[in-house]
Amino acid sequence: MLIDDVTITVAAGNGGDGAVAFNKNLMELGPTGASGGHGGSVYCEGVADIGALSRWRNTKAATAEPGEQGGMQFRDGKDGADLVFPVPVGTVVHNLDTGEDVEITAIGECILLARGGKGGRGNFHFRSSLNTSPKRFEPGTPGQSFSIRLELKLIADIGLIGMPNAGKSSLLNELTRAQQKVANYPFTTLEPSLGVYYELIIADIPGLIEGAASGKGLGIKFLRHVERTRTLFHLVSCESDDPVRDWSVIRGELGAYSPVMLQKDERVLLTKTDLVDPATVERLCERFREAGVDALPLSIHDIESMARLEAVLRACITAKQAPDHSPIA
Repeated sequence: MLIDDVTITVAAGNGGDGAVAFNKNLMELGPTGASGGHGGSVYCEGVADIGALSRWRNTKAATAEPGEQGGMQFRDGKDGADLVFPVPVGTVVHNLDTGEDVEITAIGECILLARGGKGGRGNFHFRSSLNTSPKRFEPGTPGQSFSIRLELKLIADIGLIGMPNAGKSSLLNELTRAQQKVANYPFTTLEPSLGVYYELIIADIPGLIEGAASGKGLGIKFLRHVERTRTLFHLVSCESDDPVRDWSVIRGELGAYSPVMLQKDERVLLTKTDLVDPATVERLCERFREAGVDALPLSIHDIESMARLEAVLRACITAKQAPDHSPIA
């Protein structure tokens, strides 16, 4: 099960208190109380594993080590270890206490979530000519603590969208090494899946239905993943009673969720053409043309139609390599 939205509490370590101590060596006097160590901070780091958030499914707190208390004989306390935990690339970090949002967009990118407390000074640091035996010390400062929401929004070059059972998983399996479940009965994938076609990352977005943008079905849970795709491959099955209506319904849900989605580059693929006769395929293509859409007939069992699709994919690769290729909005 893909965990793509979790709320956790992150707490940095407290700083250690400074010490009050005096020299125990024979014939030596003066304060020797050392400073406390700094508390560890909490960071998150971008990784390629889209399932990295699953570690928070049953654990909802991330806590770094506190700094050690200062010791005698000028022995400073040890700093607490920082805590760095992985999150998938495309994760948006919402600080629920401050209202700040930060996004992880690259593998290895590391951001600070909570800063550790500072260690307090020991009495050695308060000596003076007027006070050679101070008993003053500083307590360590507390580490920061925040409630954090981690929201994964997949970053992909191509997103496969469409009604349930439109053939998205089968196409992803055919183009990449993904091993999505497929069958000859109606069902929908329950979580997004990624595959790689040469330089392109392809995301299979679970099937949307009418009313998804208002919370019906699984759609609202996964519409966020469509936001980060550069190009949409909109799959419409020839087996549908009304493929043009299916296409229009999904477009309506995308627009209801965010009008920006309707501005994305979209390619309509008329799938499962091997299950109907050529005349029906041509009639459906004509209906799409009347709606202002140039639909590409496709069957994963037809070499010629797959070759046409791969030409489209090569064009996407060329566009991705272009110097002026704009980043994902």
